[in-house]
Amino acid sequence: MAERIAIYPGTFDPFTNGHLDITERASRIFDKIVVTIAENSKKIPLFSLQERTDFIADATKHLPNILIQSFEGLLVDFAQKQKAVAIIRGLRAISDFEFEFQMALMNRRLNNDISTVFLMPNEKYTYLNSTIVREVAQFGGNVTKLVTPLVASKLKMKFGIK
Repeated sequence: MAERIAIYPGTFDPFTNGHLDITERASRIFDKIVVTIAENSKKIPLFSLQERTDFIADATKHLPNILIQSFEGLLVDFAQKQKAVAIIRGLRAISDFEFEFQMALMNRRLNNDISTVFLMPNEKYTYLNSTIVREVAQFGGNVTKLVTPLVASKLKMKFGIK
């Protein structure tokens, strides 16, 4: 039987505990998860590609079936090159659904062999996203329950907080 590979894409700027929760859930369903950092020329990330890769590697070191890569271009093309059978997307709230549904349908139109699998994070992460984490950190708020210790320390450094 072929290895079941899934792609978990995002900008992960930074990688949050909500992202980790989805990664852990997906790692129990699929043989291999390729956590894929999207390089979006329209976004200027706070953290470099290498920093984001390091955050994900640190957070997922207990998961043996995780691979971290980056890509530019169409996600379904990248997924096909990886021989993936699925794209993992997290749904935090109903407000996420419309956009994610449209993306899933377009990805299916582009490549019918790759399914989109929606996973809901633990309820304690339903409000959490990278933008909120950056804003809380920027104004000196405590992010230690939102991200890993490595990310929390790098956010403090980035914003000059002691």
